[in-house]
Amino acid sequence: MEEGNHSRISEFILLGLSDQLEQERILFLVFLLMYLITGLGNLLIILAIRTDSHLHTPMYFFLSNLSLVDICFTSTTVPKMLANHVSGNKMIPYSGCLTQVFFFIWFAGIDSFLLTAMAYDRYVAICAPLHYSTVMTLRVCALLLMVSWISAFVNALTHAVLLTRLSFCGHNEIPHFFCDLSPLLKLACSDTFINDLMVYTVGALPIITPFIGILISYTRIFVAVLRIPSVGGKWKALSTCGSHLAVVSLFYGTLIGVYFSPTSTHTAQEDTAAAVMYTVVTPMLNPFIYSLRNKDMKGALKMLFTRKPGLAL
Repeated sequence: MEEGNHSRISEFILLGLSDQLEQERILFLVFLLMYLITGLGNLLIILAIRTDSHLHTPMYFFLSNLSLVDICFTSTTVPKMLANHVSGNKMIPYSGCLTQVFFFIWFAGIDSFLLTAMAYDRYVAICAPLHYSTVMTLRVCALLLMVSWISAFVNALTHAVLLTRLSFCGHNEIPHFFCDLSPLLKLACSDTFINDLMVYTVGALPIITPFIGILISYTRIFVAVLRIPSVGGKWKALSTCGSHLAVVSLFYGTLIGVYFSPTSTHTAQEDTAAAVMYTVVTPMLNPFIYSLRNKDMKGALKMLFTRKPGLAL
């Protein structure tokens, strides 16, 4: 590379999670297993909800879509990392890197909006049960889903387009296992002020706004639960929210910690470890979290496995 004319980088090097061959082999097997579990687990959730008419409710409508997005979200990063290990080539083209950034931000945004829609569903179910069927209609659910996909798409496209105006020259090693926005901005040799501004303002809306919406929903839920006279009634109301709260804590806890805290407070290794949590671990755990303590999901999964071959879905 010639520093004088700032030749444009045509590819980046994904350093991955380790530079030790033995560790890479172990990580390959671990991530392959987690990816297969994620795909199979979320696919089973989708099929179970589709085959059981009792689960054709707003909550399970959003859950099935969340499972679909989680499969797409994980598939944006993990297959490329596994392919790099098999081929021994850690290179990713400039266009491929920007494409990965776009889909990563898009599916993360959809995840965030869907979690908010699910929190709103629980709020209506607990705080206004008599109006639930008139508020959470099929039209409202479809509208919330459409807003989730479109809003996240616009945000992801904006970040991807803004990346194209940056110049990358000289250093092209990304200390990550996928092309993430934050390390890419650090590699740019041109002014990233507009990009940084987008991350902390408009770009934060698909994460911060839904998170605030979830906090408001659960604050009102807890207030409503405290008014329930019986302990059994309180426990029953809260038990319907436990799975969702666990997923929200895992997803937002790591995401906000990486993208909305000062970069001086955490290292690249800590960012990568946190990224593994919300890109791989959380999507893998979602099927278990939503099914292990859910009698309806357990029944639907049992029905799916005991279904006679040849019956239509």
